[in-house]
Amino acid sequence: MAQSTEIDGVAVDELQTSFRGDLVLPVDAGYDEHRRVWNGSIDRRPALIARCTGVADVRAAIRFARSHNLLAAVRGGGHSFPGLSVCDDGMLIDLGPMKGIRVDPEARTVRVQAGVLLGELDRETQEFGLAVPSGVVTHTGVAGLTLGGGIGWVMRKHGLTIDQLLSVDVVTADGELVKASENENADLFWGLRGGGGNFGIVTDFEFRLVSVGPYVMAGPVFWPMEDAPEVLRFYRDWIADCPDELMTIAVQRRAPALPIVPPELVGKLVLGVTACYAGPIEEGEQVLRPLKEFGSPVLDLCQPKPFLEHQRTFDPSFPHGWHYYVRSCDVAALSDDVINIVVEHGRRITSPVTSVALWQMGGAVGRIDDGATAFNGRQAGFTFNINGNSKTADGFAAERQWARDYWSALAPHHTSVYVNFLMEEGEERVRHAYGAAKYDRLKALKRTYDPTNFFSLNQNIKPG
Repeated sequence: MAQSTEIDGVAVDELQTSFRGDLVLPVDAGYDEHRRVWNGSIDRRPALIARCTGVADVRAAIRFARSHNLLAAVRGGGHSFPGLSVCDDGMLIDLGPMKGIRVDPEARTVRVQAGVLLGELDRETQEFGLAVPSGVVTHTGVAGLTLGGGIGWVMRKHGLTIDQLLSVDVVTADGELVKASENENADLFWGLRGGGGNFGIVTDFEFRLVSVGPYVMAGPVFWPMEDAPEVLRFYRDWIADCPDELMTIAVQRRAPALPIVPPELVGKLVLGVTACYAGPIEEGEQVLRPLKEFGSPVLDLCQPKPFLEHQRTFDPSFPHGWHYYVRSCDVAALSDDVINIVVEHGRRITSPVTSVALWQMGGAVGRIDDGATAFNGRQAGFTFNINGNSKTADGFAAERQWARDYWSALAPHHTSVYVNFLMEEGEERVRHAYGAAKYDRLKALKRTYDPTNFFSLNQNIKPG
């Protein structure tokens, strides 16, 4: 798809006559606000931003981009690590205004539009003690998280976000609106559950809801980084036969400057294990007691709290505007060799906002047939999210190199990789994210639904 740096003003005026949302040009007030995405290291300037309010706007935007040969970026929550939800020169199809949420507590389902953020969805569903399994930062978009698979705090009990997805409405590259579910366009539904934005723009999602909260036993426990070898070996053994209700993320970082962190701890290297028990509080307290009592924690914030509060735990560590860089991989197990690598590279963290999240997988995620969805890696033991971050451009190059070095050291242990944690790493890495067989099936779907690769700004699966 070619790029154009200028769009004819008359053509934009004509589009506006059939477009209910706002069309924002570089000369317009609000342009800089609307082109920004979460990752502050991304600074791109689209020629036109189409802020869609519904399906009709999405269809009109696609037709306009195609007729003017424009590169098109699609943004839901704008949380793409590599900034694939915005482009230079082309057209940004912004779904942010599409905020509809309709909960049916009796049927235990919810319909969600593509501009909804995780925190907005949680607020509506928790009113009824229900939830969609989702991610761990509340300003993440539901759309991007879901289309990549969706790992989060209750996945070991209730599966990935896509495992509770019932149906979607999709606008395809030719502007047609189609529905996909297990019973309708099942091939497309298979591909959308993990295949990202390759096949169209999903405007509406229908999810099955699960019972969570309103209170959970959850939160982090921290130890000094020098205790990491002992803590990680304990952690490995402790979770080996844990119940599905328990989900944990081990974190390496410098203790953040937050009100809940004692001043004397701020800036010190720490290893934390953040937990969420998706079951009765009393059971959670019993299951988590060995973690809370191991060694000499320097801070214990694991306690009963509202699920909504726990979902915001990581928000202060990932605000809009910082510079983010991630390398990711799945590993089969926390072997002694893997632990040694974790310990060695964790000690090298310098930035106050760099962090590593080691996600515990398994449980319900791994019990669903691997071929049921495009998502790959259901049998992974752990998922690494290695974030080399900085608040500004200063020092960002060094943090990126640290992340690459950490990831490279783990290379002998790599299995799969979670597609939502990829940067722009090339076709072979995308193939690796899906495995050869699924990748070939996804390419065939791409040829059916987007043969010209109109939707190319994503973890792209080329039709050819």
